[in-house]
Amino acid sequence: MEGTVSQPAQSGGTPAVGAGKRTSPKAEEYDAAIAKVVESAQRLGIDIDRREAEEWVSAMENEEAGGDLVVDVNTGVYGYRVTMLDFAPADLARFRDMGKIVGFEDCPPRVLTALSISGSAAQSKINAFPADCDFFQRINIKTDTREEACTILADMIREKALATISGPNHRLWGVKFGQHPVEAKKGGKPVGVKSPMSWTPQEVQAGRMEVELMEGSKAVYTWADAARDPGWCKLDWVIADSSRGKLANASNVLDTTWEGPDGKIVPLDGFLDPYFQEVYLDADSIPILSKLVRELSADTVDEYVETLEHEVWKYTVLEPSYGKVARRLYNVFRMSGRYGEAAFIRELFNEPVTALYQVAALIQTLDDAANFGEDFDAETMTAQVDTLIMSAIQALDGPEEAEMVGHLLKVRNSIQKRGGEADRAEDMADVQSAALKAVNDYFERALRSVPEIDAYLKEIVARAP
Repeated sequence: MEGTVSQPAQSGGTPAVGAGKRTSPKAEEYDAAIAKVVESAQRLGIDIDRREAEEWVSAMENEEAGGDLVVDVNTGVYGYRVTMLDFAPADLARFRDMGKIVGFEDCPPRVLTALSISGSAAQSKINAFPADCDFFQRINIKTDTREEACTILADMIREKALATISGPNHRLWGVKFGQHPVEAKKGGKPVGVKSPMSWTPQEVQAGRMEVELMEGSKAVYTWADAARDPGWCKLDWVIADSSRGKLANASNVLDTTWEGPDGKIVPLDGFLDPYFQEVYLDADSIPILSKLVRELSADTVDEYVETLEHEVWKYTVLEPSYGKVARRLYNVFRMSGRYGEAAFIRELFNEPVTALYQVAALIQTLDDAANFGEDFDAETMTAQVDTLIMSAIQALDGPEEAEMVGHLLKVRNSIQKRGGEADRAEDMADVQSAALKAVNDYFERALRSVPEIDAYLKEIVARAP
């Protein structure tokens, strides 16, 4: 198992697929596994191209012998060798444009960064219907003390939030920065100890938030209070995606580290994230990423898989969501050499029903945008609802289709007339509930249809958390 990152290998493009007959000793085993998943897919009515599946498995096998990072010299992007197999550069210009809004700039020599796309955005070859535009940025701050690094980070986040709070094609709607020191309530909702502080744009501007303590008294936390313990940091926007003529959720999760005078690197949230799901947008950031991932333990891959397995247990037992289970299983299987099962799951995300992921996510985005007043064009928003209606028609049948389309038409009418949030709340909740149920049912049925995956899920469920 790899634990540190070697100097990235140069290539003329993303790793080639299907470059000849497979010669791995496990070829017969993989062929048998592919035959099983193709059969399972056919029973579900899912068309899997066996040749494409075999080419993908062959590419995965070839990558096992390569370096940890691969650079696409044609585009300047780079990432973990396995992740790069799933990345398509078609939307690269779009992501780089968004990066100008969500990304943080270097301020050498004290602050160096590496901006990437992650999640379904990075796996663009297999996610035909990505719901969000997820960014991930590593920020390394060189200072004499941790406290100084936290102050610099606090200033950076607030400056970015205020600079992007509103623009011709974007609107900031939330920031996570700092950790609650005690249990409390904010906006009537409970917040636990060490849970992230969620700041509205107005609270960021004011530099303060108010919470209700458990005994009923009020407490005020300032931005400086949050800076003492930054925790998990994230910024969220609604962005008008001009290249696609629609709105999108865009977020940037920050993995911030402090580099002291002795060269030791300390994660400010206590955890250094692995690099297995990101595609980095600028090859100039390779030196800082290489420095950071050298800090990862030799057991990083094993720890990553264990973390994903715990999340599989969570979304199977505690909060059933088989779409999330499928996404995590895909990463577990491709990282642990179970390529037949991974090839099967890879195909599931291209089925029409998975477009309902977009419906569930984007309906909230549209509601947020409508509540921003004239910041976003009503015509663009209503056109996007029309697209969601078509997705529902393609994915559903019978009463479920009629009910979903009815709710979406009401949402469309409310947005077109610039109705208030209360006018849409019930229909939005019904749309999201129905969409997520359809996606959940689809993925559970599909995953359970493959005996090996079903047995794996049963094994996960049987484990103690």
